[in-house]
Amino acid sequence: MKIGILGTGAVGKSLAKGFAGIGDDVMVGSRDAQGEKVLAIAKEVGHGCRAGTFADAAKFGEIVVICIPGAATENALKLAGPDNFAGKVVIDVTNPLDFSKGMPPGLLVGHTDSAGEQIQRQLPKAHVVKALNIVGNPDMVNPDFPDGPADMFICGNDAEAKKTVTTILDKFGWTSVLDIGGIEGSRVLEPLTILWVMYGSIKGTWRHAFKVIRK
Repeated sequence: MKIGILGTGAVGKSLAKGFAGIGDDVMVGSRDAQGEKVLAIAKEVGHGCRAGTFADAAKFGEIVVICIPGAATENALKLAGPDNFAGKVVIDVTNPLDFSKGMPPGLLVGHTDSAGEQIQRQLPKAHVVKALNIVGNPDMVNPDFPDGPADMFICGNDAEAKKTVTTILDKFGWTSVLDIGGIEGSRVLEPLTILWVMYGSIKGTWRHAFKVIRK
């Protein structure tokens, strides 16, 4: 598939490598298609990965992945052009984190709304699925935890879009993907990231994930 990735941080780079590694055609988008960071990622990923603007990547991708820091997401999507997402599956990996008071971060939005819902409203013709926001970028692809397989939670309004994302997650090595319902589930998944950060801060480790224990 053609994958457009919006964002040039550690998450964007990890997922670009992940998609390229399973044979997908990847474009990474930034504000400036000739920016040093986006060009470096394209070169490091290899496999024909190319650099572009936010709009270029959104147009290019059959599936588009949003990896923009929470506070910058709205403007990045404006630059990308909402019509470029129409009819597409959009994987939202964002977290609306607020570091203004240090660690652990708070949420810029939460409890009665979420970044996932805001993105869906901003991209009304797209099928937004929240995924991969509750784990660190080194473990988004080929997760391997000593205590056994972890669960990945997803949510979104379109059943077929969630099936598509589940298939992608399976290729990435996630053997258990749990659908928690509509995109409003982001109100729960985004705060779960705060729990992930708090545990990491106390234990001094960032290689952990969540598991539902069933009876």
